[in-house]
Amino acid sequence: MIFGANSTSLNFALSRTVAREWRAGDEVVATKLDHDANISPWLELAHDKGIVVHLCEFDGDGRLDLDHLRSLVGERTRVVAFPWASNALGTVTPVDEIVEIAHGAGALAWCDAVHYAPHGPIDLQKVGVDVLLCSPYKFYGPHMGMAYGRKGLIGSWRPYKVRPASDEPVGHRYELGTCQHELLAGFVAAVDYIDSLGWQAMLAHERALGQRFLDGVPDGVDVYGLPTMEGRVPTFCFNVPGRTSEEVATHLADEHEVAVWWGNYYALETMRRLGLDEWMGAVRAGIVHYNTEEEVDRLLAGVSELL
Repeated sequence: MIFGANSTSLNFALSRTVAREWRAGDEVVATKLDHDANISPWLELAHDKGIVVHLCEFDGDGRLDLDHLRSLVGERTRVVAFPWASNALGTVTPVDEIVEIAHGAGALAWCDAVHYAPHGPIDLQKVGVDVLLCSPYKFYGPHMGMAYGRKGLIGSWRPYKVRPASDEPVGHRYELGTCQHELLAGFVAAVDYIDSLGWQAMLAHERALGQRFLDGVPDGVDVYGLPTMEGRVPTFCFNVPGRTSEEVATHLADEHEVAVWWGNYYALETMRRLGLDEWMGAVRAGIVHYNTEEEVDRLLAGVSELL
């Protein structure tokens, strides 16, 4: 395990480390469901070293196109980068299949689990990813980043670090400077908090609220992504015709005390694929275990007023 300032910083550091010995023409496959933190590090390597970056498509319901993914992966593919769940559409990707595709080509499976982490357990003993990133602040902890790397793999890389820094434990080689111990204490508290509630209760509650939202969306509202709670987390991306995403978010905040996000949420390729304005994007509403039915109803009522 590696701790750092945030997942984006860790991904830039780890991507540069793994690519030290790469040559021009080596390839990375990422997806149009990814947060830009798992696309831009590879694009910068393309700029610096001539790496080729391919982006895998998703279908009209926001599901990753595995046939397209297979067509992009070849003998020069070094990394297949993908999200466990889309931070825009809420889609959960078929992690096991993606790992199999990557490993079948001799590539690394490089997973951004930032958005999935608050919505389900991650068992690294069962999932064959080589690198996985997430952010404790997403699952009710402090604002920091963390990454997992397969020990034999990251132990073989030459990290960017100061000479006196220890090489053991392996993850410590990638932690630049002194870790923020107060944040680490908060991280442990967040893990204990989730354990005290239990995933089963949390997920059942989230799923019920998510379905309540989907069942109550007014006619005429454009909801992007899967129409049911199957294959997704309760994160919803939508637009109200005739209104900008900023207008919708401002109305919900001012009139109903409902906080949502508007824009692209750093899912730039997702917005492009949906044909939306890259910066105005769409409204995003996210549900977690501490939300209530009343809050979901307030959100729906506020959206209805804008039609």
